[in-house]
Amino acid sequence: MSSTHERDRPYWNMQIEPFLDTPELRVLQLHRLRTHLAKLYEGAPFWRERMQRHGMKPDDVRRIEDLGRMLPPCRKQDLREAAEAHGTIGSMERMIAAPGNELRLLAATSGTTGEPTPYPFTPAGMEVMNENWARIMWRCGIRPGDRILHGFGLSMFIGGVPLLMSASAMGACPIPVGAEVGAERLLQIGQIFKPRALFCTPSFADYLIEAAPKAIGKPVSSLGVEIILSGGEPGAGLPEVRRRIESAWGAKLFDMGGAGGGSCGWHDYQGMHNVSGDSSIFELVDPATDEPIALEDGARGESCLTTIVGDGSVGGIRTSLGDIMEVTMSRCPCGHTGFRYRIVGRVDDMLKVKGAIVYPAALDNLIAAFHPRVTGEFRIVLDEPPPRVTPPLKLKIEHAAGIGGEALRQLEGELLERLRNELRVTPAITWLEPETLPRTGKKTDFFERNYR
Repeated sequence: MSSTHERDRPYWNMQIEPFLDTPELRVLQLHRLRTHLAKLYEGAPFWRERMQRHGMKPDDVRRIEDLGRMLPPCRKQDLREAAEAHGTIGSMERMIAAPGNELRLLAATSGTTGEPTPYPFTPAGMEVMNENWARIMWRCGIRPGDRILHGFGLSMFIGGVPLLMSASAMGACPIPVGAEVGAERLLQIGQIFKPRALFCTPSFADYLIEAAPKAIGKPVSSLGVEIILSGGEPGAGLPEVRRRIESAWGAKLFDMGGAGGGSCGWHDYQGMHNVSGDSSIFELVDPATDEPIALEDGARGESCLTTIVGDGSVGGIRTSLGDIMEVTMSRCPCGHTGFRYRIVGRVDDMLKVKGAIVYPAALDNLIAAFHPRVTGEFRIVLDEPPPRVTPPLKLKIEHAAGIGGEALRQLEGELLERLRNELRVTPAITWLEPETLPRTGKKTDFFERNYR
């Protein structure tokens, strides 16, 4: 059993994390980058051919900034083309500098928009994953021995089994229920085992608030959960959603996501601290031109990540995360190291409505502000492929029970006014009865697509 002093230390890794914002880290990053590029050039055909195609060799990289000038971001389309040329398994094996028989875990995306993207893990890759997750969980207050109710879908490519394995590796005790069993069963198991922490999407945490009185005859706060670590969709960073979840659960809500980051316990959301600077290099690029964007307070762009340790099994070179992020480089008021980022929206989710740029996350936060007159559930109806939307933007929104007539007309007027003032759109709203839209433990798809 670790001592009280050890459990109170600020970071999981006291050798690395205190130095995440220092010049010494940049020196380490450059050394590891050059070594890693050489390793992938030698042993991973996909990355070697990509470097050769752009006239680059590992030795050409003398500074970290050189990489952004020599190699464009690697996006989903590049991975799809590789899979078409070599097959899903063949392309996967060409991306890692390790034999296929060294794989210890093979996760994949859901494939809702095409062929599932594989995420292979070798022992070296799992070591990196476990370390980064341990840093995030420790900063959220999770400690060895804590019971964690796992409410993400177990099939989720990172938040599923990989996260379970990392929680166990850092000494915690995950309870692998999974969102697949449904809200009622998950709540019942939570009532039995009294977990200290919960892993799930923000929308599922919100839905469990509604489901608890029916499922266990008590409010969700009766489970005694103190920490909720969420991700996979907007929510933890949205003030109204955050307030509602924390109030009902009596727990602290934390955010985690894409680039090896997690939020801190400061009373106002400060974004996610990047904790993986010794194992990866974070960049922002202009999604239209691929030009690098300098990391400074308020900078916004498409996020890319380059892994600089391991064998390529947990990431590649300038791999796009598909997120538009905004960074803050100044020190967080919480005192923790690691620059911060906020996810503005998915690159693929951006909508252009008569000159206005709209992301589902912004709609989510604005609609949630009208709780309890709305449930918080909504869908964006698309009649043509995005990003262009022919006005008006169509929304389906669930109102709360008992809201109708003049009260509903007043609600719509207030909502439309805020949408016009804050997002510069005037949508056509279709109101739905509560619990019309499906709830799931997986990340919410905000779109209803009516096109082929």
